[in-house]
Amino acid sequence: MRKPILVYLLFLLTQLAVSQEITPKGGGQPSVETVNAYLADSSAFVPTLFTSSNLPIVLIDTYGQTIPDSPKIPAGLKIIDNGPGVRNNLTDPPTFDGYSGIEIRGSSSQMFPKKSYGIETRDDLGASLDTSLLGMPAENDWILNANYSDKSLLRNVLAYQVWRNMGYYSARYRFVEVVLNGQYIGVYIFSEKIKRDKNRLDIAKLSPDQNSGDVLTGGYIFKIDKTTGSGGPGWTSTYPPYAHPYGQTIFFQYEYPQPEDITLQQKGYIQSYVYNFETALSGFGFADTATGYRKYAVENTFIDYFLVNEISKNVDGYRISTFINKERESKGGKIRMGPVWDYDIAWHNANYCGGDGTTGWAYQFPCSGDGYQIPFWWDRLLQDPAYRNHMKCRWLNLRQNILSDSWFDNYIDSISGQLMEAQQRNFTTWPILGVYVWPNPAPFPPTYEAEVAALKSWIHNRMAWLDMYVPGVCDFTAIDEIADISGPFRIYPNPVADMMNVGFKANANSTVRIEVINQQGYTLYTVTKQVSSPAEVNVPVDMTSYAPGVYLTRLIIDGKSSSKRFIKN
Repeated sequence: MRKPILVYLLFLLTQLAVSQEITPKGGGQPSVETVNAYLADSSAFVPTLFTSSNLPIVLIDTYGQTIPDSPKIPAGLKIIDNGPGVRNNLTDPPTFDGYSGIEIRGSSSQMFPKKSYGIETRDDLGASLDTSLLGMPAENDWILNANYSDKSLLRNVLAYQVWRNMGYYSARYRFVEVVLNGQYIGVYIFSEKIKRDKNRLDIAKLSPDQNSGDVLTGGYIFKIDKTTGSGGPGWTSTYPPYAHPYGQTIFFQYEYPQPEDITLQQKGYIQSYVYNFETALSGFGFADTATGYRKYAVENTFIDYFLVNEISKNVDGYRISTFINKERESKGGKIRMGPVWDYDIAWHNANYCGGDGTTGWAYQFPCSGDGYQIPFWWDRLLQDPAYRNHMKCRWLNLRQNILSDSWFDNYIDSISGQLMEAQQRNFTTWPILGVYVWPNPAPFPPTYEAEVAALKSWIHNRMAWLDMYVPGVCDFTAIDEIADISGPFRIYPNPVADMMNVGFKANANSTVRIEVINQQGYTLYTVTKQVSSPAEVNVPVDMTSYAPGVYLTRLIIDGKSSSKRFIKN
């Protein structure tokens, strides 16, 4: 593996010792027992013979250096990926052989002996280099997620896939097996990092010289998160969380533009916009469709983000690893929730603050003493009858297909089946099946198959509870959404006799979904299309078999939606 000599020598001159925190998710300090347990557990690594895999293989060489929390150190990076259905051997020629920078990532997860890593692909002089890896679009920032406490190895990708199925950008991922400095270290998720990019979160680019007019209005990415790990500068909300007995506040962090790039004018704009949104949401006329919170926020993204966190009973939901974005005004403006991120202790994998139950609401976080609380947004939104009704219709719609029990079972079986060979090596290397790893709730399944079965069983029970308690009443008027797509969207002819046409304009590399919904909120027809280049698109829909009446067509383009009524004669 090649070594970038210049970068390596510079690193040796500048390397600093970096301390690592042992901080549990949810804030606060771990108990003495927890610290002692992980000090003891750090010796639980068992060397494992590894020569080949049905998964891609990632090989990292740090040239004898220990990987710090920060900054990234230079490393060689190889990937062996012979394609679907073809076995990958350590002796095979790599599909990628180049340079990278690597650092430990995460906050509380840094206590685990199996570390997660942030990786940057670089050229031979140490500069960032956009590269396509494992079939994903070219970029330079990547994540290797260890999923140490998630013994199903599935929880993060399950949340990513649900969000993608809902019609939004979600981090692409591949399961891989990793060899670090010649030593096998287990199964990892190799994924994209959340970034503004035409192939990731596709919002307008904002440069330091864009400080007035329409360009100043977007795009932005900000987040609610811990200040450790990848946390950074930002601003404190004027509006505290509902639970703040110790003076807790909500702190928004700059994500894009990055803290070192964002200008004073850009800081002022996004802070003012979020303040106006929160002021409208907290005000007397908050539910007014023209002057209330919908003036500043895209309602359906808040509904879907709520549903992902409640389905998974995410103990970190809304208050940690919560990303929010805002598009430029000329491209739709408004705040949108997402993308989703960091669900390894969701889906019944936290034994504190209600994370282990199938009943109750994640947004009603029961630990009021925790330093990280939930914004008042979610309680307030649920005081809006129209919001509740929209949510009910969306829930009934999703439960028919991408949130059905059978979808969850099939997806989990498919992914766990791919891991059935590799998980044996992973849990031989890290022998933690059947034992407690923070913050696993009891009981602790003794096998990987039992872990997967327990996850599916919990999801079934959780979904059954939500079927009973998702608020709202679904009627036809409740599913007429606020338009979020700029540009024309036509249904013709209207009224429809036999064939209806849906016409719209799509940008390059767009994912388009069309749904036809009846007055009871049930989806009768759906089609998904990929648009490779900018185009005026017309999609015919055969209405011959539909009964006369009023229907709704929902058009979703890259997570932005609009709806129109039509009549079937």
